[in-house]
Amino acid sequence: MHEWALAEAIILAVSQAAEREGLREVSEVHLKVGELQQVDREILDFALRELRSGKLANTKFVIRVSKAAFKCRVCGHRWLFRDIRASSDIMEAIHFIPEVAHAYIRCPKCGSPDFDLSGGRGVWISSIRGVK
Repeated sequence: MHEWALAEAIILAVSQAAEREGLREVSEVHLKVGELQQVDREILDFALRELRSGKLANTKFVIRVSKAAFKCRVCGHRWLFRDIRASSDIMEAIHFIPEVAHAYIRCPKCGSPDFDLSGGRGVWISSIRGVK
């Protein structure tokens, strides 16, 4: 379960940021998780709650999903990742290497494999709130 590894990395990053900023306590952390990461939010949230301690003992984690969007370079059509109908093998391949999407996905309007992918990748800390 990569959610636990992500949770460990998030806890470490937040702890280091809290130390740098001189926070005595971290009250809230907002996270964005890319849709293409296929992270189970419930497992990630559980792992974060289980791993928090010290300055993060009472931290509330707010997890939001960053949607993956596509735009065809040929016809300009836009669509979302959730609109794609593909096998679980293909979806897993895209999860591990988003750039392979071009090998499997076509514009639903014109059939072109030439499209841009925006958002929906990565995991990042968007804000940290705490008490100095």
